[in-house]
Amino acid sequence: MNKLRDVFETEPRWAAAEAALGSVEEPAVDVEPIHRGNRKRTAVVRFAGRGPVVLQVCDERTWLRTEAALLREIRGRTFVPVPPVLTAGSHNGVAYMLTAYVAGADLHERFATVNAETRRDLAYWFGKALARLHEAFEFDGYGRLLVSEGEFRTEHTDWNRWFRQYGLRAVERLPDAFDPLRDDLRALFEEIPVSDAAPRLFPWDFRPGNALVADGSVTAVLDWEAPLAAPPELSVAKSEYLVADWYVDDPGPLREAFRSGYSAVRGYPSIHPACRVAAIAESAVDSSGVVTNPQYPPVGWAAAVDFHWDALESVLSDGEIRYE
Repeated sequence: MNKLRDVFETEPRWAAAEAALGSVEEPAVDVEPIHRGNRKRTAVVRFAGRGPVVLQVCDERTWLRTEAALLREIRGRTFVPVPPVLTAGSHNGVAYMLTAYVAGADLHERFATVNAETRRDLAYWFGKALARLHEAFEFDGYGRLLVSEGEFRTEHTDWNRWFRQYGLRAVERLPDAFDPLRDDLRALFEEIPVSDAAPRLFPWDFRPGNALVADGSVTAVLDWEAPLAAPPELSVAKSEYLVADWYVDDPGPLREAFRSGYSAVRGYPSIHPACRVAAIAESAVDSSGVVTNPQYPPVGWAAAVDFHWDALESVLSDGEIRYE
């Protein structure tokens, strides 16, 4: 259908989209693009006689193949709700994945407006869910996860070397407005303590903005693109920032709820200030190099810079993000 070609733009992409939809016995009647992320194209495809599906295509086959494998494993090993994978593969060098459509409201839009009790319950859920993911997935190395011969493999075995590169890259990507902090931020990565924790799944974008919710409960967590492996403290630091600090003026109750949820499954890790700085800096700039805007509705550029600056400065001073 012409709409499919309009949404997926290039011939290789819409050909891969058509190949994915070949597994559905009914012709599509509508294709609605969803603008999520920069690496893949996503659309909801609707039919006359069956429920909708979510179709994704990506020019980089490795990323989508790994995401499809991870979604299947998460559904099998944890309580974390993710969309069921209906089919995944590639066509002429372009990867595709078809998942069931999961109903729910965008939690990014709802998180700041629900009542305080519901918000604490959701923060508790995110902490507990992250801990369960850490319990369910253990790896032999660090960095990007790849699927090889049906198993997840990592690219690096040296934690200090990988983390120093990861953290410094995040710091260097900060815009010029952060220059007065940059030398102090870099210094944190000169001597990284060796972590004695086994590498666990690091879902680097585990946040309300990638979740759907109905009646106060999470119905699905989306966007598991490019997952990583790292000691638990790195993903805990990042998710805490995106769940507890991102939306409200007083993050203390949400941080306490997040930590309680995590501790209900496994011990809450000790977090080195370098992990917190890496988490904040990596969250402060998107994949296009643009400063990210916290809260909902999102604040403007200057307020966003102040938000991330204050968080980084407080870690440099105290090793923690202060409650103001």
